[in-house]
Formats: sequence, C-alpha cells, structure tokens
Amino acid sequence: MSRFYASIQGNRGKATRQGSAKSGIEGHIRGWNIGAYVALHVNPKTGEDEVSIHITGGSYNPSSLKRIGIFKRIEGYINVEEVK
Repeated sequence: MSRFYASIQGNRGKATRQGSAKSGIEGHIRGWNIGAYVALHVNPKTGEDEVSIHITGGSYNPSSLKRIGIFKRIEGYINVEEVK
C-alpha cells in the first residue's frame, strides 16, 4: 500500500497516482489564468505528513505562487502554519 495516493477526473476519464514517503506526491490543477498546486510529503524532522497548498497563475503563469498554507495533523487536529 502507498503512503500517498492521488486521483483526478477529466474528460478522458479518471487517473490515479501513488507516492511514497521518499517521493511524496504533488499536482497542479489549472485553468488558463488560475490554478492550485498541492504537494503532500513527509516532514523529515517529525516524520509526519504535511500538505502545502498554493494558488498559481494557471497555465499562463504556473510559476506565480501565492502560498495558502502548510497543513499538518497534530494531536488529532488539522493545524495550519501561519501564512506570511
């Protein structure tokens, strides 16, 4: 069983991907002018899973990133790292 798993649905059907603790998993879902980049990985210091979410400039400007936050589960609760 994989540590991470992703699925996506579009006009060509559903696709899935797996990620390991070493590789993590990431995706960029986008339109022409706006998108969302999501990455899930293991924090090397704590061994816990973390999700980072960014808004992008879509297909026209995918490298333009605005961080929404880094989310992790601590003692059963979802916590977000402060966005600066």
